Amino acid sequence: MSIQDWWPLLNSSTQQWLINNNGDIVPPSILDQIMAVAGQPTADTSWVGDDGREGFSLSDEATDWIELIANDEESESE
Repeated sequence: MSIQDWWPLLNSSTQQWLINNNGDIVPPSILDQIMAVAGQPTADTSWVGDDGREGFSLSDEATDWIELIANDEESESE
């Protein structure tokens, strides 16, 4: 499932956290919410970045997409 598919299924507070902290390590509580709607990520899942020692991060593609969404939301509220 792509980020475009699961994004609208997230609650607004999770979406806002991802916007406010775009590019940061994703805490387990947020990752749990993503996986609840998107399912368990696989090796070829486009939104998965690194799941290393520091924690889980979204892919560059996903962070770029969130940045676009954030910029669209800001322009709509003006």
